[in-house]
Amino acid sequence: MKVVASKPFTYRGGNKAVLLLHGFTGNTGDVRMLGRYLQERGYTCHAPLYKGHGLEPKELIHTGPEDWWQDVMGGYHFLKNEGFEEIAVAGVSLGGVFSLKVGAELPVKGVVSMCAPAQGKSIDELYKRVLNYAKGYKKFEGKNEEQISSEMNQFEKTPMHSLKDLQQIIVDTSEKLHLISSPTLVLQGRLDDALYTESATVIYNTVNTEKKQLKWYEQSGHIITLDKEREQVYEDVYTFLNRLNW
Repeated sequence: MKVVASKPFTYRGGNKAVLLLHGFTGNTGDVRMLGRYLQERGYTCHAPLYKGHGLEPKELIHTGPEDWWQDVMGGYHFLKNEGFEEIAVAGVSLGGVFSLKVGAELPVKGVVSMCAPAQGKSIDELYKRVLNYAKGYKKFEGKNEEQISSEMNQFEKTPMHSLKDLQQIIVDTSEKLHLISSPTLVLQGRLDDALYTESATVIYNTVNTEKKQLKWYEQSGHIITLDKEREQVYEDVYTFLNRLNW
């Protein structure tokens, strides 16, 4: 079975631009419906795809956060080169970390952080995410359980050395939260792991702006853009964007 690779997308709406950022081991599908929702309401949305993501697992393990950050920067400058002077940024999970990093280092109208960690998970937990991604990808390819098991045994012999760098970029971004002065919206699923629910409060308390809000989704887990309350998430992001001083 041929798998159609995930791709970056640009949904053209009005003259207000939003950079949308997906999560670690995710792809632009994490934020695609949010992008369509915002486009239909007058926003231009662009979502880069991080290097190694949406591809065969062996492609992912040879990449790292510096590669992915370059893709984020590429997305930001793509919008600038398209003539958008004012850009807001929104991301989920690692995309939320990158949104905060953009907000700390570059001029943006507003920052939306969704289920972002303020501290790094253990290497074992991060690698487990990679293994889950690999297994899911192989299932998506239509391989049977025996074939998947055999291929996973081989795959597990290849470490992903950049996971330490991933931990570090999360820590480094947390240390820059006080540099964020743009309006900030922090969204968090209540059913998410404790690391993320605790991080939401840390992020909200640390960003250096009076124009900030923390909102919880009681029936949602980690990727809230795809979970039960996603429509409410989209509406809340849209309301936040509309209140910015464009």
